[in-house]
Amino acid sequence: MTITDLVLILFIAALLAYALYDQFIMPRRNGPTLLSIALLRRGRVDSVIFVGLVAILIYNNVTSHGAQMTTWLLSALALMGFYIFWIRTPRIIFKQRGFFFANVWIEYNRIKEMNLSEDGVLVMQLEQRRLLIRVRNIDNLEKIYKFLIENQ
Repeated sequence: MTITDLVLILFIAALLAYALYDQFIMPRRNGPTLLSIALLRRGRVDSVIFVGLVAILIYNNVTSHGAQMTTWLLSALALMGFYIFWIRTPRIIFKQRGFFFANVWIEYNRIKEMNLSEDGVLVMQLEQRRLLIRVRNIDNLEKIYKFLIENQ
């Protein structure tokens, strides 16, 4: 096993740990989930570049008769990238005392101001940061509003 294979295993393990945390652990942290809303994905250009570069590496490894283990590890890395970038949907998860947005826990008392932009983006102003929440379905903005009013 070469250093390249060890680095690939490390990256695959990191992506797998992130996927498991995002899918199974985060919804169970900080109490039961009261509301979970699907968000819009950001640009997919980065993901296309990543998966494309891994595909080029796989092609290079196969055509130069590289180690078969490396080809399998690169394929696993491409599949993990495909899952994380295209299959997994980003979500905002509301709990009793706060919410998870972009895998970061934010307590409700940190929200200083909330606005709705003309293009349907919920803007939450925190102490030092502004959150731009783009929901997949525009009707979910009303659900978020009702939830925040009822639980505050």
